[in-house]
Amino acid sequence: MQRRAFLGLALLGLGACTTAPRRQPAGARPSVPDGLDGPYRLDSGDKLRVTVFEQTALSGTFTVDQAGYIAYPLVGNVTARGLTTQELAGALTLGLKKGYLNNPDVTVEVDTYRPFFIMGEVRNPGQYTYVNTMTVETAVAIAGGFTSRASERGIEVSRRLNGKIYTGTLPPNALVRPGDVLRVAQRLF
Repeated sequence: MQRRAFLGLALLGLGACTTAPRRQPAGARPSVPDGLDGPYRLDSGDKLRVTVFEQTALSGTFTVDQAGYIAYPLVGNVTARGLTTQELAGALTLGLKKGYLNNPDVTVEVDTYRPFFIMGEVRNPGQYTYVNTMTVETAVAIAGGFTSRASERGIEVSRRLNGKIYTGTLPPNALVRPGDVLRVAQRLF
């Protein structure tokens, strides 16, 4: 089935792309499927602020580790990868109800998002701190701008969603998400 990578990315709130759809070769990473425009999902590298009402010893900042867990007092390792902040708060609430607190009031917020990466024809390729509502154009500027050989049309993105890696092409005004890997291609002439 032919998928439209740019349409799936547009549904993620990233804007439309001007390139034509293309068929993915066998064994290639899938293009972003339609309808994955839901809430932000946690993954490795996210730093979370957990607050338990009137329980300062249980409140603090926790980082999602490489395995996708946070190490939380009394409860132990709690799966965070793939969950929303509300879902993680629910999991922590259930863990704390098991013999520790009668009616815990838990909130979880993202304190610092995981970084994004930009490679290819930019002056300073590498890993950068994600800023909320960042666009592709902003990401390129953070990386020092395009090199003289850069193709400025349609930046390739690789994105992990629900444990799978998807690829597509983004225009300059498209939104970047935490953990995205952007690649600026070299122009032909």
